[in-house]
Amino acid sequence: MRHPHPPSPERSAEVRRRFAEEARSERPDLATLCLLVGAEADGALDEAGLDAAQMELDRLAGLLPFRPGSPQAWAVALRDLLGERCGFHGVAADYQRLESSLLHEVLRRRRGLPIMLSVVWLEVARRAGAPVYGVALPGHFVVGFGPEFGPDESGSRLGPECGPEEGRVLADPFDGGRVLSGNDAELLVAGATGAGLRPSMLRPAAPLDVVSRILNNIRAWAAGRPEQSAVGLWAIELALLLPAHAARLRYERARVLVQRGEFAAGAGELEAYAEVVGAVDEAVAEQVRGEARVARSMLN
Repeated sequence: MRHPHPPSPERSAEVRRRFAEEARSERPDLATLCLLVGAEADGALDEAGLDAAQMELDRLAGLLPFRPGSPQAWAVALRDLLGERCGFHGVAADYQRLESSLLHEVLRRRRGLPIMLSVVWLEVARRAGAPVYGVALPGHFVVGFGPEFGPDESGSRLGPECGPEEGRVLADPFDGGRVLSGNDAELLVAGATGAGLRPSMLRPAAPLDVVSRILNNIRAWAAGRPEQSAVGLWAIELALLLPAHAARLRYERARVLVQRGEFAAGAGELEAYAEVVGAVDEAVAEQVRGEARVARSMLN
């Protein structure tokens, strides 16, 4: 990223208010949520920048030369436009860069993590009228074209183009939008988990689940870089604004606060988490209280 600076406290408060409002709306907008994550990371992303990113997604959708019919035709058209003509793809080095998780930077660089490139595919395809959805394969996010699996479908084994008999096709935006065969999807899952592809893995990912996974990626990136603890902290705090989140995020936030030298705040968070977890596991609660006592001792 080009020497980013965090937003002002006032701007951050506004970004978080809008993020929470969008996340709790009846139909959360994926692009808006992803761009607000970017605004929390990059103080240079102002309102004009947010609008420009949305306009770029509109522009890309308008470049599709026709309205494809079948899921296969949609997948090929998006591959030809985004992967080949526009050059959106990923490489291994992208996993080491924060901007690979920020939508406005992915639109600028045309590079990113699988999940962020999938967001570009999803948003461009959706604007163009495609039957498209995200698929959160373990370790590698892809996109699906065609009818979504219903809540009671078991999902049959994928065919040569990920189920032509069902009218469903998977594509891998990280690989330039390559259309996946059933065997390709199985290899992706096996490479990430060592296990087989299960039908449940093919179910559509809801927008809030996508955003949660993006924030998890940012937290993981920051966790391996102590000097980036501020990034880890805001990623946790945005995740806590989602309607559904793991209670353990509060514990993670407390530990980052202590790591940053905010001992009183961190100790208070640890004690609050201990109260919550104590109703389920008193031994864990007492361990967390011990961490709080250690944090408070740092104040002396």
